[in-house]
Amino acid sequence: MNYQQTIEYLFSQLPMFSRLGAAAYKKDLYNTIALCEALGNPHHQFKSIHIAGTNGKGSTSHMLAAILQTAGYKTGLYTSPHLQDFRERIKVNGAMCSEEFVVRFTESIQPLITELQPSFFEITVAMAFSWFAEQKVDIAVIETGLGGRLDSTNIIQPELSIITNIGWDHMNLLGNTLEAIAGEKAGIIKPHIPVVIGEASGIIANVFTQKAEQEASTLVFAQAIREITKVKYHHRHLQVSVQHLEKHTDYTLDLNGLYQTKNLLGVLAAIDILQNKGWKISDAQIKSALQQVKPLTGLYGRWDIIQESPLVVLDVGHNEDGIQQIIHQLNHTNYEQLHIITGMVKDKDVDKVLTLLPKHAHYYFTKAQIPRALPENELLEKAIANGLTGKAYAEVNTALQAALQAAKENDLVLVCGSVFVVGEVDRSAIAR
Repeated sequence: MNYQQTIEYLFSQLPMFSRLGAAAYKKDLYNTIALCEALGNPHHQFKSIHIAGTNGKGSTSHMLAAILQTAGYKTGLYTSPHLQDFRERIKVNGAMCSEEFVVRFTESIQPLITELQPSFFEITVAMAFSWFAEQKVDIAVIETGLGGRLDSTNIIQPELSIITNIGWDHMNLLGNTLEAIAGEKAGIIKPHIPVVIGEASGIIANVFTQKAEQEASTLVFAQAIREITKVKYHHRHLQVSVQHLEKHTDYTLDLNGLYQTKNLLGVLAAIDILQNKGWKISDAQIKSALQQVKPLTGLYGRWDIIQESPLVVLDVGHNEDGIQQIIHQLNHTNYEQLHIITGMVKDKDVDKVLTLLPKHAHYYFTKAQIPRALPENELLEKAIANGLTGKAYAEVNTALQAALQAAKENDLVLVCGSVFVVGEVDRSAIAR
């Protein structure tokens, strides 16, 4: 097989959560363990950091990877889903794994695929671990897919674990209460391995405290040791002042979403732990890395400005918490008219998200080209029932062109609601 044939094989032959939803979710670690054992347990050959959470785990992963790279460590990064190129999931020092490796790896394990019938995610986790071992990385930042306890990535023994926050998402798989969802995320907490909690309070914090006590793991609540004292939002970056003990430190972040301030506290707490474990990371390297996370790691899709006039922004926020963060950002952004292009998947709480969206915006309802996508006309009907007005479009680029034709120079055009809708935007068709 060539690369394109290999990708088509992986997408079409293996159960893929992003396409099928819950039907592709394997509720145990058997296949991942079996795959990795057959491959010589590549995840034993490098150190790692494990990251779970409802929102923010992707940004947190990329910030940590950027800092480790800047500190001189050869750094693997595994995230999901990808937006446009499958290889976005598996990177070393910001560079995607090679097409040749994807083909070679897939061909080598085809007998195992026939025997085990693994999911797409199980294969990609084993693929990432193999690439990191082959590349002899010093450390790899590993993001969970969903949940934690039964996530395929949860076979690693990391240097530390991070749980960014808990919100409403994947309730059909993780539980119908925040406490239950937190319990699943807490499944990445392992014996004697320190854990950072980015954002938690009340009963959610208690879930993590109890789990950490059971595992004799040091637990750090990031918001308890540092405080954001000032935030200045610029068009393409944030200036953030952080107080830690008696010291104030200013950071400039090229990740310009206001919600990144919460992720920053978790990242800094994680760096404290790494430094205490002997990793050589200076304050200057931290500051330098945070100014260039996007070019260092290739991250995009987080309040991602792709055109200035009218302002066109892509954001992968899609669940209740993610949309609330987008609304907060909109409240700090100047524009005349707001145009929102949105598409959602069937297994999200669509009505809840629609109730959060601003009534004054002009809407362009669309869908991603995947089986899980909610048809655009159904989304339009639900939106009308929730007091929103707009039209339906069969795919995102048609919707985007309609919005651009309607938008004036000082308007804002926002694409959000689904990772997959954002991923299908043809950025080359947009003038910067």
